[in-house]
Amino acid sequence: MASRVAGKIKLQSVDELLGVPDIAGTQEIEIGRIHAFPNHPFKVLDDEKMDTLVDSIRENGILNPVIVRPDQSGNYEMISGHRRLHAAVIVGLQKIPAIVKEMSDDEAIIKMVDANIQREEILPSERAFSFKMKMEAMKRRGYRSDLDANDSTSGTEFPKSDKWSRDIVGSEAGMTGRQVTKYIRLTELIPELLDYVDIKKITIAMAVDLSYLDEQVQKWVYEYFKENGFLKPVQVEALKNYPNLSNVTQFSVISIMNDALPKKSKESKLSFSAKKLDKYFPPQYSTKERENIIIQLLEQWSADQIQSE
Repeated sequence: MASRVAGKIKLQSVDELLGVPDIAGTQEIEIGRIHAFPNHPFKVLDDEKMDTLVDSIRENGILNPVIVRPDQSGNYEMISGHRRLHAAVIVGLQKIPAIVKEMSDDEAIIKMVDANIQREEILPSERAFSFKMKMEAMKRRGYRSDLDANDSTSGTEFPKSDKWSRDIVGSEAGMTGRQVTKYIRLTELIPELLDYVDIKKITIAMAVDLSYLDEQVQKWVYEYFKENGFLKPVQVEALKNYPNLSNVTQFSVISIMNDALPKKSKESKLSFSAKKLDKYFPPQYSTKERENIIIQLLEQWSADQIQSE
């Protein structure tokens, strides 16, 4: 993915990742003619980073052109640049600089994922659905995604196995194929639980276990979490190991989760601070002397209670 120049590693740009030559011309395309990539998993949020991007575009314009591909209607489909396009609309621009590149559907999916996955901060949900989209596209194509369409070896057949595609996706994203599989499991979560993963209320490990639960059970788990404000790994483990969980009721799910929590000790400890006892004892009394007097008083109190019955 990286090339060596003068002994140093040079990271590839988005244009290089997309196979766009440096001499490619930039066109000014009307914003209304560009539509979002269908079902793309990357969120465009009106947050502080978007505010910063809007301010930058308002002051400097769009420095990096977006990447699009022509569609059958004569318009364009966004490949890389959804956030820049959104910011341009906010600024009020009518046109946006773009590089147009012909791509097949599956090639467009792979290029779209590769370009957007380069962002510094990727939500677990974005990573999950982008990995799934790319992996499915690669299996449909049946050949390596890192070969250029003009390469003489392009089209070389490879096994269309899950392991092959997940390993390729993982290596290109800097992780293992096993990690890719875990992220793709997150796509089996209901949206409410996946949102909790994105905001770090649920860990990736817990989320993977939850993804194997029936959809209705997941909804009950979400309601439990929302109402009680917590979800412990031991509770998720209990649900995971419960036999025939798909046939249980909501009451049963709640019982399983509550029973999995550590039981509170029935023994309670009673203590008095020195400050509270100072008002009853002379300052020269030691802790042991105070304890003896308290015991004597309690014994006398107990005896008086028995005599009064």
